Amino acid sequence: MKRRYNSFGPYLKGLYGERVYKVNVDAGFTCPNRDGTVGYGGCIYCNNDSFRPSSCRSVTPVREQIRNGISYLTRRYKAKKFIVYFQPYTNTYAPLERLEALYNEALSEPSVVGLAIGTRPDCVDEEKISLLQRLSEDYFVLIEYGLQSIYDRTLKFINRGHDYSTFLRAVEMTANKGIHIGAHIIVGFPTETEEEMLVMADEISQLPVSFLKIHQLQV
Repeated sequence: MKRRYNSFGPYLKGLYGERVYKVNVDAGFTCPNRDGTVGYGGCIYCNNDSFRPSSCRSVTPVREQIRNGISYLTRRYKAKKFIVYFQPYTNTYAPLERLEALYNEALSEPSVVGLAIGTRPDCVDEEKISLLQRLSEDYFVLIEYGLQSIYDRTLKFINRGHDYSTFLRAVEMTANKGIHIGAHIIVGFPTETEEEMLVMADEISQLPVSFLKIHQLQV
């Protein structure tokens, strides 16, 4: 049976002619709903250690994390091309100068063809988007916005510290800049009905979002 969606791996293979592997790195960021800027404690479900490999720890320099990840994937899968994935916490939550140095450091590895940057919609601005736009002229650049829900009551319940309109502004700011836009949503919140989840799918499909990650709520 033919899939009704195009998954990320085959899409990248179509672009580069071979499989592209993600190298996860932890650059030591935090989030504004953890450090007191908009709140404390972070999102109520957050446990970054649940998906962060042991080679990806903020005490290890980013370049070393990248090289360790590349070495492992090359040995195990004979991988040749890589995207560096800045995954834990909010990876645009820093001054522009630090972000530029960090992203360029990742892209300096010869086998790295692009970046995937996980972040929050309230942690981007025109300068940061312009930086990513410049990088996208030579590399694959994907920004993954953590939306989680289009319903403000849910966002408040999970302590996100931003509303849905903030996500819409971020997407509008990012669109048509050569940057691939991704979004993360979670289904199964007790604050939402099944019908509302389906409405969310329709709502997001109307936006210039290229990639969607759907997480199920686990308790």
